[in-house]
Amino acid sequence: MHDYGVETMPLPLNDAGLQQLVDAFYARVRADEALGPIFNDAIDDWPDHLARLTDFWSSIMLTSGRYKGQPVPVHVKHKDRITPELFERWLALWAQTTDELMARDDAAALQAKARRIAQSLQLAMFFRLEPQPVPRPAPAAGHLQRSAMR
Repeated sequence: MHDYGVETMPLPLNDAGLQQLVDAFYARVRADEALGPIFNDAIDDWPDHLARLTDFWSSIMLTSGRYKGQPVPVHVKHKDRITPELFERWLALWAQTTDELMARDDAAALQAKARRIAQSLQLAMFFRLEPQPVPRPAPAAGHLQRSAMR
């Protein structure tokens, strides 16, 4: 980890470290030209949101159980503005931030969890099965023979 050419210690994977990570990451999200407008329009109380996200990551990474929300409905209500490409942009910023601030193994674990969560959210938001024709049972063999004899 480097900051302006000076070696810095990685953040610990604990509640304090996760809070610093979440704060740094969402500062970047808010400043991002594509993600910023969506997040800034959706979130009225950034301190409360950051605390909730810290609880979320604490629950995910430390199994603290502090997060009590439902992320899928929160994201689905903004699906008219969110695209799969924006998920990739979010994940790239997350990877950059975790790589810079966390120890290598912790960054990798955080990135893997984020990718799985993003996949789940995208399935909930975008995946739709195409209508399939209802299969009809094949006629019984005896029925075919009788029909052919007539």
